[in-house]
Amino acid sequence: MAIVDVTVIPIGTEGPSVSKYVADVQKILDSYTDRISYRLTPMSTLIEGDIKDLLEVVQAIHEAPFQAGIDRVATNIRIDDRRDKKVKMDDKLDSVKKHLT
Repeated sequence: MAIVDVTVIPIGTEGPSVSKYVADVQKILDSYTDRISYRLTPMSTLIEGDIKDLLEVVQAIHEAPFQAGIDRVATNIRIDDRRDKKVKMDDKLDSVKKHLT
């Protein structure tokens, strides 16, 4: 199980807001929920699943702004691929919370 933190940045939009492009990405992610789970945050999207599926999903969401007519896209990807045990997003948060109490 891997976790990907991804930000898709359309460059050359009509204005400073990119929320409509973020919504397009979320729609694509919805179509993969049989293979991945995801969480939208204010600054990026977290996706968890098998690394092969995650890389396929990242490619699909990277393409979304191009499909919407944008000519340049920058995508930032950070991957946490732990193979000694299966860890989900909430497990990582729970681990930190244990140290706070």
